[in-house]
Amino acid sequence: MISLKPKQIATILLTLGAASCATWLGFQVPGIARPHRTISARTENAPRFAQPIDCTLGEDCFILLYPDLDPTPEEAVDFGCGRQTYDGHKGTDFAISDEATMAQGVPVLAAAPGTVLRVRDGMPDRRLRSLSEKEEVAGVECGNGIVIDHGNQWQTQYCHLRNGSISVRPGMEVEAGTPLGMVGASGAASFPHVHLSVRYQGEVVDPFVGANAAPGCNVQRNSLWADSLGYQPTGPIDAGFAAEAPTMDDLWEGRFRDSLLSRDIPAILFWVHTYGVLQGDEFAFKLTAPNGEIVAQDKRTIDSPSKTWMGYVGKRNTPQRPIIPGVWRGEYRLLRNNKVVVEFEREVEVQ
Repeated sequence: MISLKPKQIATILLTLGAASCATWLGFQVPGIARPHRTISARTENAPRFAQPIDCTLGEDCFILLYPDLDPTPEEAVDFGCGRQTYDGHKGTDFAISDEATMAQGVPVLAAAPGTVLRVRDGMPDRRLRSLSEKEEVAGVECGNGIVIDHGNQWQTQYCHLRNGSISVRPGMEVEAGTPLGMVGASGAASFPHVHLSVRYQGEVVDPFVGANAAPGCNVQRNSLWADSLGYQPTGPIDAGFAAEAPTMDDLWEGRFRDSLLSRDIPAILFWVHTYGVLQGDEFAFKLTAPNGEIVAQDKRTIDSPSKTWMGYVGKRNTPQRPIIPGVWRGEYRLLRNNKVVVEFEREVEVQ
């Protein structure tokens, strides 16, 4: 049996994931948060925004990062007083599990009726892995993107769309739900997602809070979403089985999606990919063989928070203890204050 320590992605890589949008496809915007100023907006003139991605939140997509509501440098807080953001982040990141899903195609949708102002396409999808790679997309961090004008000085921007997928052109009229393109990983993206920025009078607005909110997270909220989008700072990304120790890059690429494994594999491992773990959270893994034997398990406390997290348990294939054919079962639970916040149950057949 092997019980392998969980892996954590470095925060520096995740903060590459949603561009601070140093260029608003034509509008110059600082790459760090500016001092907060009150925006005067008439509530009756504010659009109501639909979800900008064709998926079901909590099932086949999730919100990984929110706008930063802390106006000071080097500090960051999301609207729920959590840490699923980074300093100067200017939008909401609707993410999917991996690049394999991205290749299948997940539509990006217009969040409200309006007129397409600007479009950029033709940038490759290349998930960034280091700060040096981010320098290569300086000035075009948004990647393939679209700006839509909604009237009354409201605009939205959609970033990181898949190369060659954009289906609208400047001057086109769109409705809420009009397909704009596909989720991608172009520009300064370290995971596949669409980054939605909302602006009023040229200033960033968190759609979970509204235009007239004070800085910080303990403020009155006037949501701009057409349908209520709940706050979920911790949740599942994916889980599965592998014949070798996975890396975070492997999981973002979409490897190890097989539902059938060979009995000749060198090992069988049950892996889990989640987001928003906190220091003090407890996790428990269990891997059960077809004969009902628990061949691997692990239970421990997480010692540091992480915006994305992965871990796994497994066993080696040895002559003395071979991997037997049949259905193997993996179970995982993440607990916070003795309550389950993430749970996975997966099965794979070995032949």
